[in-house]
This record gives sequence, C-alpha cells and structure tokens, in this order.
Amino acid sequence: MNKTRLFKKTLVAATVALASQQALAAGFQLNAQSATGIGRAFAGDAVIADNASVMARNPAAMALFDKTEFSIGFESITSMIEVKDATYTNQFAPAFGGGTTVKDVPDTDDVGSTSIAPNIHLIVPLNEKFAVGVNAYSNFGTKTEFSDDYIAAEYGGLTDVKSFNFGLAGSYRVNEQWSFGAGLDLIYGQGTMKRETSSSFGTGFPGVPAMNIPAVPSAGTALVDVDKADGFAFGFNVGTVFELDENNRFGLSYRYSPEFEAKDDRGQKITLPLPDMAEFSGYHKIEDTKFAVHYSIQYIGWSAFDQIKFRNLKDSPLGSSYDKDYKWQDGWHYAIGGTYYLNNDWTLRAGYMYDTSAQDNLTSISVPDSDRQWFSAGFTYHLDSSSNIDFGFTYLMGDDVAVNEELLGGATSVTATTKANAILMGLQYSRSF
Repeated sequence: MNKTRLFKKTLVAATVALASQQALAAGFQLNAQSATGIGRAFAGDAVIADNASVMARNPAAMALFDKTEFSIGFESITSMIEVKDATYTNQFAPAFGGGTTVKDVPDTDDVGSTSIAPNIHLIVPLNEKFAVGVNAYSNFGTKTEFSDDYIAAEYGGLTDVKSFNFGLAGSYRVNEQWSFGAGLDLIYGQGTMKRETSSSFGTGFPGVPAMNIPAVPSAGTALVDVDKADGFAFGFNVGTVFELDENNRFGLSYRYSPEFEAKDDRGQKITLPLPDMAEFSGYHKIEDTKFAVHYSIQYIGWSAFDQIKFRNLKDSPLGSSYDKDYKWQDGWHYAIGGTYYLNNDWTLRAGYMYDTSAQDNLTSISVPDSDRQWFSAGFTYHLDSSSNIDFGFTYLMGDDVAVNEELLGGATSVTATTKANAILMGLQYSRSF
C-alpha cells in the first residue's frame, strides 16, 4: 500500500532549530510558552504569574514579581494525523488521450511523530515600580511533507513555515491595583514551499495557441519551488493587570503580528500575513481554601491570513507570481481551569480549552485544521522556597473535517477527510533570585 508520509514540524526559540507539531492549535499558532500553561490548558495564563513565562502572554504581569524570576523548559509533542476517504481527480488527462483520471488515495493514520520545543524567560524587577524582561520562544510554525510518489502531488509537496520570537518587555506599576506593560518582538521567519504536478500528468501537452488550447505541464513539473526564504520583522505587545485584591485579579493583553516577507537565495519571495492576538484572563483564589479558579478568552485574527503570495518564481508554469488562497476566519480559545495548593511542596492543576478552527470554506490536506478540545492536567513540585519543577500534560482532540481542494482552474481536485489529535507534555524549571 502506498501510504502518505505526512508529518508536521515546527522550529522554535532560542536560536535552536528543533521540531514541533503544527497540531498544537488552530491554524499554525503554537502554545509552547510553559509547562504550567500546558497543565491548565493555558487558562488564566495572562494573569496567574506563577513563573516568568507569563511575560509571553502579558507584559504587564511582570509587575506582580518582587524578585528576579527565571524559567527554562521544553515541550514534547506527539501528533496523530489521519487522512482518509481521499479521491484525486485530474481533468487534464484528456488533453493527451488518457481520459479523466480519478484515483482513490489510500487511508493513512501512521504519520505522527514526537518532537521537542524549548522556551526561556527572564524577568528582572528594577525597583517597586519598574521591571524588564527578555525571552525567546515561537508563536507560529507548521510543516507538512508528503512522499514524492503521493498521488495528488500538487496538493502535497512540502510546506514549511517557522518563526522565532525574541522579546524585550517592560512593566510599570501605577498603584496597588493597576499595572501596565509593553514589549517589542524581533521575529525571524523562514518559509519553504514546494509543489509539483503528479504522475497522472504524464508527458504533458504543448498546447495549440492558435486554437486557444492551453499547454499542460508534464509530470514532475515544479509549480512552486521556494527554498528557505527568510527575513526579519518587528511586532509589539501591550497589556494591563488589575488587582482587585490579593486573591482576585484580571489581565488583558494585545499582540500585533506583522505581515512577514521572506526571500530565498534565488530572489523568490513569500509574503505571509500573521494574525494579531488579544487575551482576557481572570484568576480567583477562593478565600480560606486551597483552591483557585482561572479562565481565559483569546482572540486570534486569522482572517488576516487570506493568502500566501509568491513572487519572482523561477521556471514555473504558473508564471512569475502565484497567490495561494486560504481565506481563514478569526479564531477563539475558551479555557477554564483550577489550581489546588495541596501543601508547601505540591501544587496541582487541571484545565479544559475549546479551540475554534481557523479554516472556513477553504480547507486543505497540507494544513489540516479543525475545532479542537484540550484536556489538561499538571503539577508543580517545590524543590525549596525559591525553585520548583513543573510538569504539564494535554490530550488534544480534533474533529473530522471534510476537505475539498482545487488547483489550476479546477482542472485537478482532491477530496478527503482529515483528523488531527495530539499529546503534549511539558517540563520546566523555575527559580527566584
């Protein structure tokens, strides 16, 4: 059986190229900032501030620390991706006497893999009012790669987009209730996109211009071949924290993500729009108990991701430029969690998230996406009064999604059902100085 070799990777953080599955969240957003976040489905992560990783969600929350805070950790991601009931159609075949080609694509469910994503965060209070912080992690990334003999090759191929986020932020405490923060993000991104015609194109057809009959490319013709295009862009983030009292606080943050342009060594360009994000979080410790509840609502502006633009393509039958439409919709995360402060040594947590799909009418087998549910649990073990180890676990469950893609004016198409689940685990060390 000819099985699809589809797998996803993402490179993250700290100048280290390590792989991570796209199935972390809807679209190609990553949630790889902390093990504590994984253990509570990131519920309340813009305001809880139990370690330095909070600066990745809300820079204002740095004002909640009165000591230098350092966190370093990693996340393992095991994805389980299924492509089933797929059919590929090529209507170009009659041009060279073969008749319309319709082929069933074998199901595949063995394309998952396990990979590692690191993160690092440092917060330094300067005095009672000001704090600064630096960190490194990734917000976005995806990689899908199909085997060279995949039947619907022009829909498979290689898609590889990755971003590295290096942040510098500051916070200011106005009074006992209000704190504000802002930060700059230096984003390094890299993108590769390769697509070629499938074997059903055969030897192709030269076309007859006088009769307005278009040429048909032969099998293996490169449609898009942009290799490791890279570049830099700047973003920013702002936030605020309101503390009602020592047991109740709220956080609100906004992150601007730029349209990213990357160029490869041959002068070919990819323009990739990234989504803005906004998050509201709350944290409430129940008085005279050991229990706290926390929650988050996050908006992700995926509607900005309407298409990927390719320019100065070399020797492509598509011409010197090509725009791949995606037309995604804005996404939302709804998360709720609980923390139980068992004793001086152990803190337990759990959470649930509902994560809405970025894809709307246009779906894709190369970037499968769906509504997802997160079921999370984790703990903190306090080594001593100033250091601890965190562990988090999430089972991420996606829905079945019907995919129907067309290319080359509808002359070729593929239909399929995709499903992506994942297991996430995080381990982290944090210390106060």
